[in-house]
Amino acid sequence: MTQDLSITTLVLHASLVVQIVMAGLALTSLASWTVIFGKVFGLRRVRGRNDEFEREFWSGRSLTELHQAMTQKAETAPMERIFGSGMREFLKLREKRLDGGAQLDGARRAMRASFQRELDVIESHLSFLASVGSVSPYVGLFGTVWGIMHAFVGLSNLQQVTLATVAPGIAEALVATAIGLFAAIPAVVAYNRFARDIDRIAIQLETFIEEFSNILQRNAGQSAVTTMAGSGTR
Repeated sequence: MTQDLSITTLVLHASLVVQIVMAGLALTSLASWTVIFGKVFGLRRVRGRNDEFEREFWSGRSLTELHQAMTQKAETAPMERIFGSGMREFLKLREKRLDGGAQLDGARRAMRASFQRELDVIESHLSFLASVGSVSPYVGLFGTVWGIMHAFVGLSNLQQVTLATVAPGIAEALVATAIGLFAAIPAVVAYNRFARDIDRIAIQLETFIEEFSNILQRNAGQSAVTTMAGSGTR
């Protein structure tokens, strides 16, 4: 007789431990895809807002105008928040009449701290994808080993073993490995892609910090911020 070896049948007839492994991997895959789609739209939004602020920064407006406009926005770009941190610290130290070097150093430290905070937010959930990509195949392999062991224990009571009696048990066990790979492969691909995109964003932010620092250096020690943002050297 022809046996039903569909995926649904194999899952339903698998041992309890293998079913638990499959369910866990399926939930992990669902969570992984949720993170992937969230990251795709999140990184696209970050890049768009950074590019928009960078165009505005180099449009020729004064630093004071940019800073005032930033305080009135409900949502700001990571680059804009870094700019705000450096500008606030620079203005605060200038009011204390510190020397130009102290003003510039304080602003750079503030921007570096803001940069690290922004990078932590951008990299959120990235470690989850790395864990899914590295652990899921082994979890699936555990389910397969357990399923094969369970199948052979059941076959030990039979006097005559044929391929028809062995195949269903092994097929049930192999489904766990398949689900583990289904969860791992997209997570690994997405992790590599997101890591590359985040590196590009980090380089863009670090470049902006250096360019903005050059502009602030020309204002250090002055009684007012007179430099136009777009007059900096790119």
